[in-house]
Amino acid sequence: MATAHPGPDDALDHLRRALPQVEVLGAVEELQAHRWDRALDPNAGTPLAVALPRSTEDVQAIVRYAGEHGIPLVPRGAGSGLSGGASAVDGCLVVSMASMTDCEIDPVTRMAVVQPGVINADLKAAAAEVGLWYPPDPASVGFSSIGGNVATNAGGLCCVKYGVTTDYVLGVTVVLADGTAVQLGGPRLKEAAGLSLTKLFVGSEGTLGIITSIVLRLIPPPPPACTVVATFADLEASCQAVLEVASTVRASMLEFMDAMAINAVEDVHGYGLDRTARAMLIAQSDQPGEAGTREVEAIAGVFRAHGATEVLLTSDQATGATYTAARRGAIPAVESKGRLLLGDVGVPLPKLAALVTGIADISTEHQVPISVIAHAGDGNTHPLVVVDPDDAAMATRAEVAYGQVMDLAIGLGGTITGEHGVGRTKKAWLPDYVGEDVVTLNRKIKDALDPRGLFNPGAIL
Repeated sequence: MATAHPGPDDALDHLRRALPQVEVLGAVEELQAHRWDRALDPNAGTPLAVALPRSTEDVQAIVRYAGEHGIPLVPRGAGSGLSGGASAVDGCLVVSMASMTDCEIDPVTRMAVVQPGVINADLKAAAAEVGLWYPPDPASVGFSSIGGNVATNAGGLCCVKYGVTTDYVLGVTVVLADGTAVQLGGPRLKEAAGLSLTKLFVGSEGTLGIITSIVLRLIPPPPPACTVVATFADLEASCQAVLEVASTVRASMLEFMDAMAINAVEDVHGYGLDRTARAMLIAQSDQPGEAGTREVEAIAGVFRAHGATEVLLTSDQATGATYTAARRGAIPAVESKGRLLLGDVGVPLPKLAALVTGIADISTEHQVPISVIAHAGDGNTHPLVVVDPDDAAMATRAEVAYGQVMDLAIGLGGTITGEHGVGRTKKAWLPDYVGEDVVTLNRKIKDALDPRGLFNPGAIL
């Protein structure tokens, strides 16, 4: 007689009985809501359930249960990821950090201890209440979680001067594959004891363990910024202007938007941007007083020398915030034109012009719109391949174009991801980027920490 296997409802009931302290979601609409992150990976599976722990102990219980029953685990922050790192796999248990939102600020040591579900903007607000600042500010600052930021080593608009997430992570608590919770690093500004294990988990996208607590460094807030905005009729000239600015001053922001992004933002928000420009650069200086004025004047001089058609300098905070909002809103604005294949390739700054113009050539060759926005000051671009979801032929061309953008970046000495992570949408290009020996090293580390391969299977490798 054949052995009867428990159905999904029986498995869900068993899970709830085994984890009575953990909220477990299992309704069809709840499972659907947790299948994808913002990358909308078409290959995403359907989870068995969604668990919402509130503590490290809850996560330990979940991991031990999953290990006993061979259930894959997909950690999830706020679902704002852009590379499919939180895509569900069939039969997995999605471990959502949405209920882990404790946040403690210590103004004396200038540190924060947060759970991974804390939203970036909420941490910034809590720090601001005691006169401090948490710098990393991805465009998704209002809805991305600190846990997700740590998982992908997120950057943002101010990273050209202030660095990325890893520069502020002092310690993490991580639940390992056997359910052990380890504390790595901690509330200390210097740490040189043993291997740099804290940094190993930053950017690991939930493939090595589940982070349940994070110690972050905070700093005093900068002075109000002065802003300089320039429009260009020539793509290459705008990129050369970026290179000269980055090599002569230390701007606190240096962002790029192409014509498609400018017009998409205008269609949605109507900020009054120049629709005729092929490129727009937004730079800021947060140097205090006269030093800031001199810095933005120097930036403006560079922009003019490279043929900017219009240059605006302002110390008005509302005006500066409008241009910053335009840049932050570029991805959802372009997304209103169709389904996006999202990239975030980066290159050495001298190769920025070759990357941007090369992407334009790929767009023309395959007759697929590709908008480029960028954290230009550090060479990190976000090519957005726009696809009509009802046009199968266009979707095929778009996939080819997306791959050619990756190949172009690699060929220019760049990276396939600067801050979004490899996830599931870019893993095919990882061997070409890092080489087979490094892939093998990644696999050895993964196998050592997760021998059964239950942590976020299919992500990165």
